[in-house]
Amino acid sequence: MFQTKKPENGAIYFFNNEVDKNGLSEQEARKRLLKYGPNVLEEGKKLTALDIFLDQFRDFIIMVLLAATLISAIMGEIADAVTITIIIILNAVLGFMQEYRTEQSLEALKKLSAPSSKVIRDGVIKEIPSEEITIDDVIVLEAGDRVPADAVVFESYNLKLDESILTGESVPVSKEPTEIGNRKTVEKKSIIYMGTVVTNGRCKALVVDVGMRTEMGKIAGMIKEIDDNMTPLQKRLDKLGKILVTGSLLICALVTVIGIARGESIYYMFLSGVSLAVAAIPEGLPAVVTVSLAIGVQRMLKRNAIVRKLPAVETLGCTNVICTDKTGTLTENKMTVKKIFVNDDVVEIEGKNMQSRFVSRGKKIDTAYDATIKRLLEIGAVCNNADVKIDRFKVRSEFVDDVKYYGEPTEAAILYASILGGISKESVERKIRRIEEIPFDSDRKRMSVVVEENGLMYAFTKGAPDVVVELCTKVLKDGREVPLSSFEKKKILEANERFSRSALRVLAFAYRRLPKGIRYDSTNIEKDLVFVGLEGMIDPPRKEAYDAVFKCKLAGIKPIMITGDHKLTAAAIADELNIHSKTENIMTGDEIDKIDDKTLCEAVENTTVYARVSPKHKLRIVRALKKRGFTVAMTGDGVNDAPAIKEADIGISMGKSGTDVAKEASSMILTDDNFATIVAAIEEGRIIYDNIRKFIRYLLSCNIGEVITMFIAALTSLELPLVPIQILMVNLVTDGLPALALGLDPADKDIMNLKPRKADESIFSNGLGTRIGIVGILMAICTLSSYVFALTYGTLDRARTIAFSTLVMVELIHSFECRSERHLIFELGVFSNKYLIIASTVSFLLFVSTIYIPFLSSVFKTAPLTWFDWLVVVFFSSIEFVFNNLYTAFVLPKKEAK
Repeated sequence: MFQTKKPENGAIYFFNNEVDKNGLSEQEARKRLLKYGPNVLEEGKKLTALDIFLDQFRDFIIMVLLAATLISAIMGEIADAVTITIIIILNAVLGFMQEYRTEQSLEALKKLSAPSSKVIRDGVIKEIPSEEITIDDVIVLEAGDRVPADAVVFESYNLKLDESILTGESVPVSKEPTEIGNRKTVEKKSIIYMGTVVTNGRCKALVVDVGMRTEMGKIAGMIKEIDDNMTPLQKRLDKLGKILVTGSLLICALVTVIGIARGESIYYMFLSGVSLAVAAIPEGLPAVVTVSLAIGVQRMLKRNAIVRKLPAVETLGCTNVICTDKTGTLTENKMTVKKIFVNDDVVEIEGKNMQSRFVSRGKKIDTAYDATIKRLLEIGAVCNNADVKIDRFKVRSEFVDDVKYYGEPTEAAILYASILGGISKESVERKIRRIEEIPFDSDRKRMSVVVEENGLMYAFTKGAPDVVVELCTKVLKDGREVPLSSFEKKKILEANERFSRSALRVLAFAYRRLPKGIRYDSTNIEKDLVFVGLEGMIDPPRKEAYDAVFKCKLAGIKPIMITGDHKLTAAAIADELNIHSKTENIMTGDEIDKIDDKTLCEAVENTTVYARVSPKHKLRIVRALKKRGFTVAMTGDGVNDAPAIKEADIGISMGKSGTDVAKEASSMILTDDNFATIVAAIEEGRIIYDNIRKFIRYLLSCNIGEVITMFIAALTSLELPLVPIQILMVNLVTDGLPALALGLDPADKDIMNLKPRKADESIFSNGLGTRIGIVGILMAICTLSSYVFALTYGTLDRARTIAFSTLVMVELIHSFECRSERHLIFELGVFSNKYLIIASTVSFLLFVSTIYIPFLSSVFKTAPLTWFDWLVVVFFSSIEFVFNNLYTAFVLPKKEAK
């Protein structure tokens, strides 16, 4: 263990030398974790269950109800006071359950999307949650990784970091390794900080500070930021709620004044006004949206999509373009080398696993005796950062090879091909030693390593054939270096074309003997190369991608493939998956470079495949699509993909292959890197939005019906058809449960057959607002008609009970109608939403208990109903049902046809 001190100049002093570069043992790591605590930044105070429960009583309307309860008790109306209290508590419990469940869901999602890091423990590289990193851990970082803790670099290759999060400086900062221990002073240039991002190279570093002890932790201690942004839909509903509150309070005040003027008691009309306000004001709409979104997020998680930002769920429903990578998203990401091109000849790799053979013109080739093939396989094994593990086991009488790829799939496939040819990484490293690496990047489209072989220095290069060939001046033929003529170059490029037309991904391999004293950078070593050969590999489409693309097109969503691969390779996969048709265009990165943004905006309308593109092209494509009015989802996994991911309406990063930077920029993470998951997430987004519309349709229809009923009764000098306690019962208990159940409704069967909605579309679009208003009026007509009719033959209490029953029945029936805007309930299946069946049954039983249980009957001012009374209730409550279903069956189809 060492001690550290951080002076103002940012240096660190090490006071002893007990540092193991092979990392801590698991046992020692656990001890340190207990001593120093988890590697996390402290968050603001979290809400406890009690806080959430008490928060239910802070709502303005609930406070007014509590005041009404107090007044009732003072005036001796104990039964009213007790009942209102029970209803308030029931409402609070219901609200608590919703919010607590949401909090728990989002907390679970935070843990799932928490970052992980590579560390060396017990001498082995392991991936662990970043919060488990402790002091003296050795962390392993590469381009795209976010630094999990403050650390000192002791081993690195071309290391650069983006420290803008701390310094504001946008230019990446170079870092250098240093020796550690032995009272060594470490300068700032060897220190990396939590939260910064590796933009180039890789390194190993020793952790010196974690959590709140880091530089980032100190900043977090000074600034505590709470992210409490509402989604666009919540903002719109919050605004709507305020308008409804103002209008409703005016109506309630008017009803109260009219009642008092008519001679009703001030207490009675005050309670009526408060009750009507409770019925009229949909104070919970924004919260309801949060609950619905949170439930949807949970469902998406089950379908391998982690939503990082709630507004993304809304946007998913209006996505009409998906820009997707090819490799690993549309395909399996399990590359296999099938063909190589050496000595002007095509050699195929046939067979399965370790039984594979190298075959040319029907004859098996012994790779050990072919100098060119051997050199090709050596370059493939050395200019490579992947690993392949092969376990052989016996199944019945046959030996089976379990081949596992570690690292980038293309590199793993290349290494595996070398292994099949008798060149393993271990064997080749005994004679060829790696000195330096110039990593692959999407602009250079190649990777190189500097190696020492038999005392001589060489550069081994692999990359895109059209790029690598241009850097070559010689070609290796039958083990001899000969000049690369234009004719030879043409043959190589033609072989590349043939491979690509077969949907093979092709890489070229070359080398160069380096002169002494040369600087090992791209400019100096990647020239005058000797071309060795090509390797062509295939990554087959995922089986589920075929159906996902079909679903996209059916749903009015345009899938677009964006890849760094060769144009012909991209076209072959796109054609097979039906992403591209003969009438649609394919563009390359070079073609994009030659046109301005205005021309690109026109071109994107009819382009479905982009090949040979870099991250800067992705950004231009996204911007062009957005200018054309598309709502764009964009996938990406690399550091340089982050701007395009952030620019897209829905940024999607890969859970398996994605870098921390890409994940940070994204709205959603695919845990399986699968295109089909994007389509499933869009489907869930549509379901969630659809269910929110159902919820709002039901809640507002009922509220409007209740307000109109009471308002018309007041204007016409009728005795109020509902007493305050009945209004509270309907609104807080009877309405609440079915409304929640609608938020869990299964999808309409044709939800993915509809065109995406527009991003700025109102929640009340497609006539929903009109239907809500009409149904509200119908509910009022049904309730008032039953009340007036009942007054002709019964007492006031009996008539009010019939009106109460009619309102409850018509609302419960309407909850089933709200399940679809386009289909009748009989088409959906009456029992297909079990939650709604349970909610409606419970609500109905609670309502019936207020009529037939004597104590409750006296509290709710109800009278027992006869069979004839129930027939009256059924008749009047069915009026809305008949009108609404006639509209759905006959009027709506004609409107949609227009």
